[in-house]
Amino acid sequence: MAFSKYTRRNKIRRRIRKSLEGTTERPRLSVYRSNKEIYAQIIDDTTGKTLGAASSRDKGFSSEGSKAEVAKKVGLAIAEKAKEAGIEAVAFDRGGYLYHGRVKQLAEGAREGGLKF
Repeated sequence: MAFSKYTRRNKIRRRIRKSLEGTTERPRLSVYRSNKEIYAQIIDDTTGKTLGAASSRDKGFSSEGSKAEVAKKVGLAIAEKAKEAGIEAVAFDRGGYLYHGRVKQLAEGAREGGLKF
């Protein structure tokens, strides 16, 4: 019998997280994608702190356009917040999602904003 979407995603997520850790020099850029919204956080796993976050639900954030366009805007926003915090390089954690569509657009937006991964 096949796994549910949730179980499959969590198996992939655990596999990714085994080899991926956010350090002080290179924190982790974590992505969460719901059906309507997309969220991104920059996390330092050594101290357990969130250094910056951006989402399509933020106040003053224009969520006009397709979901992929909104994801790219969120990527640009998280890159801007990372620059303010003095972060240049991150480890990209796609959170068990396939690297295409909105997750890929968020990553491209973050790269355009100046983040390196």
